[in-house]
Order: sequence, then structure tokens, then C-alpha cells
Amino acid sequence: MPSSFDMPLDRRRLLGLASGAVAAALSPTARAETVMQGEVKAIAFDGFVIFDPKPVFARVEDFFPGKGEALVALWRTRQFEYCWLRTLTGNYADFWTVTEEALAFAAAAVKVDLTAERRDRLMQGFLEMKAHPDVKPGLDALRAAGIRLAFLSNLTENMLASAIASAGLDGTFEQLFSTDRVRAYKPDPRAYRMAIDGFGLRKEEIAFAAFGGWDANGARSFGYRTYWANRQGLPVEELDAKPDAIGNGVAELVRFATGAG
Repeated sequence: MPSSFDMPLDRRRLLGLASGAVAAALSPTARAETVMQGEVKAIAFDGFVIFDPKPVFARVEDFFPGKGEALVALWRTRQFEYCWLRTLTGNYADFWTVTEEALAFAAAAVKVDLTAERRDRLMQGFLEMKAHPDVKPGLDALRAAGIRLAFLSNLTENMLASAIASAGLDGTFEQLFSTDRVRAYKPDPRAYRMAIDGFGLRKEEIAFAAFGGWDANGARSFGYRTYWANRQGLPVEELDAKPDAIGNGVAELVRFATGAG
């Protein structure tokens, strides 16, 4: 069953609004900036570069046979639409709340009985995620190269911490930059700026690892050198700022960040 974390093509209109908010907040110089080549001292990760959500969505099909695919597609679409709309309207709610609201909407639209028990079990899945198979060796290689690691994610700090423990990655990430800190979701510049402030580094010394094409666009528009972990083999977004490098996962990120290979 598909478990896309990117937006369907027919949702580009809302994505365009969110990307426009990023551009409006940046100066013309910043928008035109080409990231300087040089040493990558730190990497900020989107959560789903690291964590595999597919088991959460497999559980949807178990609960609602024959309707899981439609429910998941609508759940994921509404999840990000709600994030962007809440940021654009200044009506922030954390990612756990947004995810639960999007699930409730999707279940109603698909006309399935989302009991409290099923809702809780689906939500719990986000706290129990495991890492993609290539993650641990890749992170070990990055740390061995002296590169600092942190999350820069829409997920709450509790969601991140729980998934880190579930994935056996305790002690790997130096900081958890959740958008809760600035009460604005990516691709808002306030979200991306957390890595500069948190690492205490210059923008050109930080790389961003994106899972979604829209997130790669947002980070590159902000000015980070950007790697897109395109695990789903999707086309590059038809937006102005393209990622500096694209690969299938974390192994290619190691080569991008260290200059090896």
C-alpha cells in the first residue's frame, strides 16, 4: 500500500502559497544565494529521512480492509495542508494535534468507524517508528567524520524522542529542533532558522536532509545546501529552488556531506 509523504500533484496550489511565504520573508539577495562550497559541519534532518512510517499505514489497512489506501492518502494530504494553513493563518497547533485532526477528517470522508481505540493505536504508531535500514551505518559514518547531527522536524519533541528510543538511536542526535519552538511549520523561514541558532554555525556550514520534495525546496530557498533523500523515487518538484544533491537514502548523504566518492 502506498505511504507517500509527498504531496499529490493536485495539491500544488497550497504548496505554492506556503513556498511564497518563504520567499516573501527572504531578501532578494538571500533568495538568489548560491550556497558556498566548503566543509559541512552539521546536518539537520527531517524526521522521515530517519524514521520509517510504513508500519503505521499498514495498520490502517488492517483496521479498514479495502479502504486503507484511500484513508492514508487523505490523512497525509490533510496533515500537511493543516500544518501550512495553521502557519499561514497564525493558528498554530502542534504536530500531534494536527495529525489526529487530519486522521479524524480522513476517516469521516472515507466513511469508516474510527473508534477511540483505533485512533489511539494509529497515533501510537508514530511513537514506535523504527529507522530505515540504511540509517544506523550512515549516521555512524557521519559522526565518525566529526559532523554534528540534529533533527529539524515538524514532529513534536516527544514524538521525536519516543521514535529515537524505539529506533535504538539514543545519543546520536545532539538536538531536537521541533517547530513547536517557533510555532511555525516548515517551509516557514522561522523553522529552518532554528538550526543556525541551535548549532551556532553559519548557514553555509549546515546541510539539510529532506524527505519531501517540498521540504528540499523550502530548505534550499532558505539558503541551506540541501540533500533530498528521495526514498520514493519521485520527480523533482516544479519549483525554482532545486536540491543540491538527490539520493535514495543516507548512504548518498554521507558522500554528499563528506565529499567522499
